[in-house]
Amino acid sequence: MNALPLLLIGLAIFAAGYLLYSKFLGNRIYKLDTSFETPAHELRDGVDYVPTNKFVLWGHHFTSVAGAAPIVGPAIAVIWGWVPAFLWVTLGTVFFAGMHDLGALWASARNKGRSMGTLSGRYIGRRGANLFLVVIFLLLLMVVAAFAVVIKNLLISTPSAVIPAWGAVAVALLVGQAVYRFKMGLGLVTVLGVAALYGLILLGDAVPVELPDPILGMSPATFWIIALFIYAGIASMLPVWVLLQPRDYINGVQLFVGLGILFAAVLLSAPTVVAPAINDAVPAGTPGLVPLLFVTIACGAISGFHGMVSSGTSSKQLDKETDARFVGYFGAVGEGMLALGAIIAAVAGYRTLADWEAVYSAFGEGGVGAFVAGGGEIVNSGLGLPASLSSTILATMAILFAATTMDTGVRLLRFVVQEAGEVAKLKINNGVGTLIALAAGMALTFSQGADGAGGLRIWPLFGTSNQLLASLTLSIVAVMLIRKRRNPLPAIVPLVVVFVMAFWAALAQLGDLYDADDWLLLTIDVVIIVAAVWVAFEAVVAMRRASREPPEAPDADVTEKAELKG
Repeated sequence: MNALPLLLIGLAIFAAGYLLYSKFLGNRIYKLDTSFETPAHELRDGVDYVPTNKFVLWGHHFTSVAGAAPIVGPAIAVIWGWVPAFLWVTLGTVFFAGMHDLGALWASARNKGRSMGTLSGRYIGRRGANLFLVVIFLLLLMVVAAFAVVIKNLLISTPSAVIPAWGAVAVALLVGQAVYRFKMGLGLVTVLGVAALYGLILLGDAVPVELPDPILGMSPATFWIIALFIYAGIASMLPVWVLLQPRDYINGVQLFVGLGILFAAVLLSAPTVVAPAINDAVPAGTPGLVPLLFVTIACGAISGFHGMVSSGTSSKQLDKETDARFVGYFGAVGEGMLALGAIIAAVAGYRTLADWEAVYSAFGEGGVGAFVAGGGEIVNSGLGLPASLSSTILATMAILFAATTMDTGVRLLRFVVQEAGEVAKLKINNGVGTLIALAAGMALTFSQGADGAGGLRIWPLFGTSNQLLASLTLSIVAVMLIRKRRNPLPAIVPLVVVFVMAFWAALAQLGDLYDADDWLLLTIDVVIIVAAVWVAFEAVVAMRRASREPPEAPDADVTEKAELKG
């Protein structure tokens, strides 16, 4: 078969999810209200709380949650065959990720833009909140450290992507000034910004940049990692409208252009899917499909990191509560489309089954490399673009998404540090909080050597902790719905499925890590498991308590807001 049916069926499922299911969630479950005063207006400060056009905010939200994970996970998971990955990405996006992301955005907006960690204290209990912060901190640390290494690897392996990757920062700064300072129309700015970005891609393809070894006394790998952390620290401190918003918006548009190029190439070339539908001859050492599929593909189906972004930065920029459907749910759909593109590139971008099996010779192989190589081949055969330019486009897309997630991760990590300081009765300002976040991230990244090997050492636990966090976020949403006497099943069903799969995977990894004498990851895994079980127990108690208490009054949100002000 060819890849065309996969593309068309996948897009049809996403369209039905947004047009039908998200409308049901927005109107009947969350009851989004245009008259509700969002935190962006109530607490407007021009730095973190900024009312934002929903298309611009969607760009920030989408690119922040997407990163490289919806590429890496699906491109690894096709080792079990393309059918399991396709089903989990499409159905998971519609019924799990969309519900989760929209729910987290709604819950935070209804609580002055507070983070999921703070909301867990309010709706589940203080003990649960403290443990929740531990899980969040570990997850964000994994994101920051791992993505620094992923970007570094791409900058070294694809030197043609260096100029567009760093040039995009200058483009974003100009876009921010054009929109907010000079009040230029968004349409014109978008066209100019995307044109500049693709001009940089053409320039980068013509002038690849390979750093000398050594550079400033460091290897290129060390230099790039330090440069990325310095960039992320500065970017996370700037007002969101200066760099974060415009950069994410332009990247979001660029992604859709990139996906359009990839999907158009699939339409024109209808590449053959060489990978098996169900792979019954997986390489030795490959773990079982269940439960590992559900943690290998986290971003692209459902991801706890999305709840951090929804309640960390996006909820503080929401202009109208009704915008949450477009920003939150359609943000999840955008990521699902990226994951679908990664699946197609990884299973239809090779000429023969033998070529595919040579890449997927062991579990963990494939990833971004399979996406860039396979996608580049499809674009080359479908649209006739030169192979090097095709690879540069896809590599730049992966770098920009990983970079947006990294600097948003540093900003969110700073929020967590500050919230932990509040628990300890310490006031931590933005500068100190950012330095703590950067120090922790760099310590982990360089813990195994100057090449940043430590950044990826912790990666095997990323999917597990990410999914456990998603289930905990859904538990907060479920408690809120029960208190308001609204149907909680759309939240509880994915909550149970994701928690069981993630907990099962965490236990399986516990045994593997013990057998491998990997005591660092074993300790972190134990901490995650204990924290998750404890918070889950507290969540169940909170749900039972909420069901027995009198229902909240229709104006409960307004009343609670007044109480908080007092």
